[in-house]
Amino acid sequence: MTQIAALRVKTPTAPPVDGLLASLRGVGKDYATPAGSFMALQNIDLDITAGRFIAIVGKSGSGKTTIANLLTGIDSATSGSIRIGGVALEQKTEEELTAWRGRNVGVVFQFFQLLPTLTVVENVMLPMDFCRIGQPRDRRPRAMSLLAQLGIAEQADKLPSDLSGGQQQRAAIARALVNDPQILVADEPTGKLDSHTTLEVMELFRALTREGRTVVMVTHERDLGAFFTETVELADGQIVAIHGGEARS
Repeated sequence: MTQIAALRVKTPTAPPVDGLLASLRGVGKDYATPAGSFMALQNIDLDITAGRFIAIVGKSGSGKTTIANLLTGIDSATSGSIRIGGVALEQKTEEELTAWRGRNVGVVFQFFQLLPTLTVVENVMLPMDFCRIGQPRDRRPRAMSLLAQLGIAEQADKLPSDLSGGQQQRAAIARALVNDPQILVADEPTGKLDSHTTLEVMELFRALTREGRTVVMVTHERDLGAFFTETVELADGQIVAIHGGEARS
């Protein structure tokens, strides 16, 4: 087992009694374009069970990233309802969604999105500072603990530009986990990584689900299927298939 796969986190507080963490019902998303309305998603029904590692797959333009943005509250649905941990996202204002996301969702991006003028540990501490979680004196130790478990504690006081792509992604994952979110949403998180680091990151995500975390990952890399417990396939903004995963024990 690699060091990265050995990460241990506490089970999220107050997990859903019935195991259902999130549900989408009749969800649609339209965007206004110069050529008229573009329907990115239509009539999406999807249940997400706690503790699963779920892949969202499909061709470019199929709606994968749109679903990720709706699950994180970064974007809002045009129609339908989205409930995560009992919270109806469509009933929240933009300000309320921002506060909710900071405490309940971890987001991992393909391009890391680390602030270049902050050190690695300062980037990891940001969600705690923003949401005022814990005492200020406890935030750096919490961030350092995660960086240590991810194998990059020695990079803590460097700027992101001094790290390799794999190290930056580990830092981004630490930042996503620092507030102990209910769900981790990753949008093409291995797209800029080499094959060795990709497997390490996938092992980490799988380890997190074994600890009770829920991971939803947007990906175009079909050869990673052995890691997922469930795969949701999109085409033209609709779910065309949901496959049981090939996940290994």
